[in-house]
Amino acid sequence: MKNAKKELSAKQREDLLKALKTRFEKNMQRHKGIEWAKVQAKLESHPAKLWSLYQMEETEGEPDVVGFDKKAGEYIFYDCSPETPKGRRNVCYDKAALDARKEHKPHDSALEIADAMGIDVLTEEQYRELQQLGNFDAKTSSWIITPPAIRKLGGALFGDYRYGHVFVYHNGASSYYSSRAFRGSLRV
Repeated sequence: MKNAKKELSAKQREDLLKALKTRFEKNMQRHKGIEWAKVQAKLESHPAKLWSLYQMEETEGEPDVVGFDKKAGEYIFYDCSPETPKGRRNVCYDKAALDARKEHKPHDSALEIADAMGIDVLTEEQYRELQQLGNFDAKTSSWIITPPAIRKLGGALFGDYRYGHVFVYHNGASSYYSSRAFRGSLRV
């Protein structure tokens, strides 16, 4: 994520498009009625978005197309890894929470990492939509966007899937765990 240019080499671009296409074809239930050729054409015309998808892939988010916004003309990608992305774990919720920790600070925060990657953290609604496409976070959990009123009081929300149900819980925003990261979304 330290690449200031936010550009991919030809090999990185080729490898990413190949991985995305393979995942797309393997999981057609996530994007019924969407054609890969149109997705690829859109991606190739937006190199900065490809860079963000590469960051999602590199942190083991396994991004995939989950919809198309006809009004905006944008494809919607979510992290679709079975468990929360491994390359983004052990982070608190946001920079304010990170700065508030006096000791045993995590290396970063979910919102800061997402911003650096050029993606958005899933909202509760998006997290529940994702769970309609499969069972995600059965052993892990993912930070989700927290309403300002909750965050102002020091809390943050996360979700997971247990006992055949999607749960949304709260925790102190400065907490962090080896089994919690965040899932991102990207519109292209």
